[in-house]
Amino acid sequence: MHRRGVGLAAFDKQEQSKRSFAQLSSALSQSQVDHLHSQLAHFRTALSRFASTHRDSIKNDPQFRHAFQQMCSSIGVDPLAGPRKGGWWAELLGLGDWQYELGVQIVDVCVSTRERNGGLIEMTELVRLVSKLRGVQGGEITEDDVTQSIKTLQPLGAGYQLVEVGGRKMVRSVVKELDEDQSVVLAIAQLEGGRVAEDILVEWKGWARERARAALENMVHRDGLCWLDDQDEQHGRAYWVPSAMQWDL
Repeated sequence: MHRRGVGLAAFDKQEQSKRSFAQLSSALSQSQVDHLHSQLAHFRTALSRFASTHRDSIKNDPQFRHAFQQMCSSIGVDPLAGPRKGGWWAELLGLGDWQYELGVQIVDVCVSTRERNGGLIEMTELVRLVSKLRGVQGGEITEDDVTQSIKTLQPLGAGYQLVEVGGRKMVRSVVKELDEDQSVVLAIAQLEGGRVAEDILVEWKGWARERARAALENMVHRDGLCWLDDQDEQHGRAYWVPSAMQWDL
């Protein structure tokens, strides 16, 4: 009986120790949570102070804005994502509306030029036209700004996407993929100031004439990416790619 009593006492003591450790663990966890909340509160206050001090610089100075985005990216924050994605970050910084406004202007330019370029525009040309639309008071924008805004347009499902053709960045605003032959034609058109012909594709790429003609005709009649010039002085029949041409608008 004496040994059994000692065993029960030891068991009770062990259970008491477990409860004590559980209580201590719970207390430590709550302390860590409270500390984290305190850190977040301090961080939010600091960001609010930073926003009120530098908001105009973030909106109007592209270099400062890029550095700010890089800083936020390093801590997993996207303050330019807009109110729905950025939450109180976007509201606090007042930049969500700026980003969506830029997105609307990108759509405006892409839609107004789609009949001419078939929904494919070079990035530098898009930046130029959007900057002209915004005017001086709109502040300078960069390719990085346009890239960020295009990401906010993707949920619309309208096909806005960045593509690279011949080493150049372009923006597609229609829901269709470029096939391999189209990419080749666009790359050559960029080198030739926008003009391409069957003879050029046959000579430069070694294509059969039937393949060259099919690719170009599809880009004219099916995709609207080319214009046909059947009075070209050099080739007799040439195709112009508006997205590879420079426009003074």
